[in-house]
Amino acid sequence: MDELLFFKKLNSLCTSKEIFDFLSSLEVMSDTMASGALQRISEVEVDDNGLKNPEGVLENEVFRALCFQFEFESSKLSNTGLLNALQALIKLRIDPQSTLMASLLSEGKERLGKGQLTVKNLCALGESLLELEGPSCATLEQIVNHVQAKDVEKWSPREMVMVYKMLQVTAREGERYQDLLKRMNSATLTIVSQLSPKFTSIILNSLVVLHQTQAIPLVTALCRHSVKHIPYFTGDELVNVLEAFLCFGHRDQIFTEALETHVPKSIFTMHPQTVSKIMQYCCQKMILSKPIFDAAAEGFISDADRFTTDQIAGYIIPFGTLNYLPPSASALFRKLETVLRARLSHFQPHTLLNLLHSCVLIQRYPVNFLPKIFSPYFLQQLQAQPPSLDRTVTSQLTQLFLTVTLECPFYEGPKLLPKYQVKAFLTPHSSLDVHLLKRVKTGLLCLLKKRIYFASEVSTPYFYTVDIEIKLDEEGFVLPAAQCEEVHRRIALCVDGQSRFCINSHNLLGEEAIKQRHLRLLGYEVVQIPFFEIESLQNCRKMADYLHRKIFPHSYGLSC
Repeated sequence: MDELLFFKKLNSLCTSKEIFDFLSSLEVMSDTMASGALQRISEVEVDDNGLKNPEGVLENEVFRALCFQFEFESSKLSNTGLLNALQALIKLRIDPQSTLMASLLSEGKERLGKGQLTVKNLCALGESLLELEGPSCATLEQIVNHVQAKDVEKWSPREMVMVYKMLQVTAREGERYQDLLKRMNSATLTIVSQLSPKFTSIILNSLVVLHQTQAIPLVTALCRHSVKHIPYFTGDELVNVLEAFLCFGHRDQIFTEALETHVPKSIFTMHPQTVSKIMQYCCQKMILSKPIFDAAAEGFISDADRFTTDQIAGYIIPFGTLNYLPPSASALFRKLETVLRARLSHFQPHTLLNLLHSCVLIQRYPVNFLPKIFSPYFLQQLQAQPPSLDRTVTSQLTQLFLTVTLECPFYEGPKLLPKYQVKAFLTPHSSLDVHLLKRVKTGLLCLLKKRIYFASEVSTPYFYTVDIEIKLDEEGFVLPAAQCEEVHRRIALCVDGQSRFCINSHNLLGEEAIKQRHLRLLGYEVVQIPFFEIESLQNCRKMADYLHRKIFPHSYGLSC
């Protein structure tokens, strides 16, 4: 039978019985046709749980005859027949130690040594060896050395993907084969539009593993290409894409919009690890996507009992970091409390601290669990595990302690000992916008006439640093900043640059929101000076007028 007709008929068959009956009707077939038949059997008979009908396949006379031919005539097979058969038999879970598999592998390695394999053959052999022997297989390096001599411009997408996968385990973080990687990255850039969801995900993952920071044009093209594949990625594939976005610092509004369409529709069928990675992506990129967060909250309420502790933290922490309460907040935090009561001892210490700290950022107070957090035993556990009691960890502990002191006066449990408290909070997200601060200070100088009437970056006894502080006496007159007597009111100006807000949003991050809340509770009059209110003020006088209205809305005695 003509090979084209053979494969057309073969691919129309949907069970191994149909395939075996079809093969029985043929008097002669080439090794390529025979290996194609094995591949088709593996496609229809193997699922995620393995071989569906082992006895019906492995004991079949036609199957056994094919295996006999491949085992004892391996030296006569074409490269394609040999390697396709090897791949199919691996998928069919044939014992790797059997004489059949040993014969095919031996023949494949012999032809490799003689330089008889094309790129397609090299990739097929590499894929088989990865399946059988894993990343430690020494022959993979030999395959890559042969691949180096080939013209990458002529490779198919599948071949390109397979070489990337082999390089992941042989290049040792990209220290070797840099010239080959450079050629591959350039060639891949020209075929991005042809890549399937699976291939897109694999290549992005390889670029991450191989630290291809110089391949940003390719990364950008792949990330943009991935937008149309979002509904079709498997969970693991989407995780790979998101990890690439995070690793290479990429953010794309269209990608986020595609996630916002996909996640709410699929939340109850998505793997928790995938949703957790999406939330991590939003959190690290400071993207407050209400459709995604609302859907994640519903998914948590429904299924949190089956989540791992890391997944629980992955779902919840972004709500605190980005200062957002979903419509289902009450049910969400009831569910979280239920899960914590049942599994508190299962959490790693640092994971638990991060989780509970994120809750207080959005005024959800874990008072039932704080006795554990402030206990000497738990603090010893924190100290024993990386990152130990570093500045970030002690800042979180101190902020938890300050929160219960200011906002939960009914809390009567253990307190945080002074030796674990910081003198000032570390708030990396809320770094001060120096340029914006300078503009505000210039406006204040125009308004108050003298620099002595305000102080900037003032450390308080309460762990927080105030951007600008103004002191008033009992009658409302401004006092010199250095004066400590007769201070009746303290005004804290929070000069909030873009880094203190969620991206493309006027929503304060959790760290800044809790700071302003606590300053009010500590007696300060907090005046927020957000960047979006002053970015259009072009001169000193307009800034002074704005500050006058914000700081002294009821006073008409001051004038510029």
